Order: sequence, then C-alpha cells, then structure tokens
Amino acid sequence: MSIKEIAASIFAKTIVKRTSKWAANPLLTQQKVFKSLIRSATNTAFGKDHDFSSIKNFSDFQERVPYRDYEGLKPYVDKVVEGKADVLWPGKPKYLSKTSGTTSGAKYIPLTKESLPYHIQAARDAILHYIAHSNNTRFVNGKMIFLQGSPELDHSKAIPTGRLSGIVAHYVPSYLQSNRLPSFETNCIEDWEEKVDAIVSETMKEKMSVISGIPPWVQMYFERLIERSEKSSIQEIFPDFSLFIYGGVNYKPYEALMKKLIGKDIDSIELYPASEGFIAYQDDYQKEGMLLLLNSGIFYEFIPVDQLGQENPQRLTIGEVELGVNYLLLLSTNAGLWAYNIGDTVRFVSKDPYRIVVSGRVKHYTSAFGEHVIAEEVEKAMSFAIENSDAELAEFHLAPRVEPKEGELPYHEWYVEFKKLPSDRDLFIEKLNSKLCELNSYYKDLIDGNILQKLKIQYLKEGAFNEYMKSRGKLGGQNKLPRLANDRNVAEKLEEYLLKE
Repeated sequence: MSIKEIAASIFAKTIVKRTSKWAANPLLTQQKVFKSLIRSATNTAFGKDHDFSSIKNFSDFQERVPYRDYEGLKPYVDKVVEGKADVLWPGKPKYLSKTSGTTSGAKYIPLTKESLPYHIQAARDAILHYIAHSNNTRFVNGKMIFLQGSPELDHSKAIPTGRLSGIVAHYVPSYLQSNRLPSFETNCIEDWEEKVDAIVSETMKEKMSVISGIPPWVQMYFERLIERSEKSSIQEIFPDFSLFIYGGVNYKPYEALMKKLIGKDIDSIELYPASEGFIAYQDDYQKEGMLLLLNSGIFYEFIPVDQLGQENPQRLTIGEVELGVNYLLLLSTNAGLWAYNIGDTVRFVSKDPYRIVVSGRVKHYTSAFGEHVIAEEVEKAMSFAIENSDAELAEFHLAPRVEPKEGELPYHEWYVEFKKLPSDRDLFIEKLNSKLCELNSYYKDLIDGNILQKLKIQYLKEGAFNEYMKSRGKLGGQNKLPRLANDRNVAEKLEEYLLKE
C-alpha cells in the first residue's frame, strides 16, 4: 500500500466519523444552519425587506419569506449581477454560476466565499466515504478525469462568471492536481466534440482509475475511446478503471449499455451537485439514495408535490418529512438564496440517516390528460423494458400526442434512439406500456377507460440526440436533455431525426 493510499484511508475514517456526528443529529444540525443564515443576512437588502431581525423560528421565516423560483428572486439577482453589495448575502459573491435559462434567459446563481468551499468539500467527502466502505484505495494512485465545462471565466461583468463545473475546477486540491486530467488547455475547448476528441488523445495511454461525469457524455467519451483504440471495451484500454462517479441524470437507463462498453462491473457513486448548492452524495455505494447534506450551509424545506397549485401548500422541515413521498425541494443558502424553488423533486428512502433520490423536475412531466407522469416513472419503465429485452438504449424523450390522426385516440409518443433495436418491437412496447401502467395508476385508468391508446415509439437514427443538442448549442458539459415534457417543443425538433428503414 502506497503512502497516498494509507493517508487516504486514514482521512476517510476521519471524515466518516465527522459526518456521522451531524447525521445523527439532523434536527439540531438544521436548526444551527437556519439560525446562522438568518443572523448573517439580517442587514442585507433582502433581510431588511423581509424583516429578518424579527425572525425567531421556522414559522416566522415561512410567514415573511414566500417560496419563489428564479423569476421571483430575479429583481435581487439583477442587482447582484450589476455589482451591488449586501443584496442577498453580505458583500458580493466571488462568482456567478451561469446556468440554462427560463423565461428570463440565462440564470446567474451567486457563489460566495462561504458557499464555494462546500462544493469542493462534498465532492471530496463522497470519494472518502467510498474508500471507507469499500476499502478500495488503489485508485488514488491512478489518473482521474472529470468531464466538465470550460474553466474559462467571463470577466466582462462586475463579478466573474462561468459554469459551476468550470469554476470548481480552479479549486481542485493540490494533492489531486498531478493525477487529474484533462489538461487545462483541453478543458477550455468550447466545442464539445472537439473537446472529447482531445480528451481521448490525452487519456488513451494513461492509467485511468476514476472517471466522472454526466452519463450520456461519458458514454460518448467511451465510444470514441473504443473507436480510436480499436479495442473492444474500456476495460482493455483502462484495466485500472474501478470507480465511476456520476450525477445530473438517472443512471439506470444507461447502465446496461455502459456496462457493455466498460466490459466489467465496476463500483459507482452518485452525486447531486447544483449551482445552488451541493445537495447530496451517495455516502454508501451499496445502499440506495444519497445522504442529504444538512450541515453544508443549506436550510431545506419540502412541499408535498400533490399540494403544488394550492394557495398555501405545506412547507415542511426535515423532521416532518415521510418516506416514499415526492417533495418539491426548497433551499435557503449561504449564497443568498431564500426559500428557493430549485425545480427538483426528491423522495426520501431513509430517515436514519436522511437519504434521498431525485425523482424528477417539476417542469419535466407529462399530464396532458391528467395523468401527471413524472421522470422517475418513465425512467423506471424504460429501464424495465430494456432489462427484459435484447435492446440497447442511447436516449429517449416522451411527449403527448393530443391531436392524433382522425379516428385515433390520443397517446404518449416516445422518441427513442437505440444503440441496438429490440428484435421484437411489439413486445418491447407492451412491456414499456404495462410497466408505466403499473407505476402510474392515472395513466392505467386512462388506458383502461379508452381515453388514451397504448403508447407509440418513434425510432430515431443513431446520434439523433447529440445532433439535436448540438443544434441548440447544448452538447456536452452539464447540459441535460429533458426526458419528458407536457408539450411538443422538443418532440417537433426530434421529428427531423426519424430513422428511415
């Protein structure tokens, strides 16, 4: 065992012990975070507007601070972008993280000197928890790659601006710098396909042990590696590859194809990073769910999804949540976000400690007929169909077909790119449809009641989704394709990529 392995093992035990301490006291931990946040921001513009000086408890906060999304917070953020101090948080943020926009265009999320260290610490701690539970330290001797956005920053505004992954790249600990790939120059390449080719060139002869990124972009990297090397699997190219770290999308639909590309089973850990804060990571790689980070400068609230649309939905704190319920996630953070609707829904799978799974995006659902199908359900249905067929999946998107051909019932239309088409397409559709009926009773009722007909699949040509994302300037990095929608905006564009057989 190398000195680096011994040090990693000792450090891992220390971090796990430290984590266990706050995880065992979740209510007290969140109470401390809450009080610290309110105290720190009392004299900010937001704090004065919402009478923070009189807030004594959670109820006071909820009475004074309505929950809001980016549009609701934008008047304050605009002042931050202009360079004004003491708006949402004391002083000015160190950076602005630029993310994909809503109706207002690009979003700018503050990163402060208080919030930024937690992004770095959480990613580190996720790996250390893996070491503690697996006793695998060999990978620390190899090379690690993090497929991410460009670290180049825009200094044209009052505050340096960039993508979260690019900003964080400037803060990689020194002890990892010698092991880390790709090079800074390669990381700065904006064109994603050009960047992947450069990364392949840099890494193909290296002893890669850890690979991290959003699954569809890692899949592209793997395919380019295999094509360039003329090997049959990643295992042949990187025999030391033993840990895959991912986040951003549900891995399950990609798992079968990724396993085939890799050529062996390897361990994986899931992360839940966001520009708004590093929310959770998989603290035990053998257990479902990610540990909700209750001590990382974020105060959490949860609104039951079935109460959305009500005038005054419940805003629950950590001690009030239940297992198996989908909640809209609200964040108040040491970057100056307050009761902020991040747009994600989560579900608790454990309360000792508190572990979550991400069940979807509030704006990513299909309910044109009242079925309210969510991302978690379509991903589970697709995973089931793939696992019970000989098909291999690349990507998919679901949209409602409200106005079908005359004489037809409406239906759910799935746009699917397969790496390998199912040999029995009718059986594949049957399994996909029956599983979705099992997962969503409203959808089943609509099928049984002849309101909807069974789903249909539109088969897309190879590379369709990458071409679509490229056409929108969204290929690679932290960009993700919505798996489902309540309209046909994405579906209409995907019509251009139908498979001609």
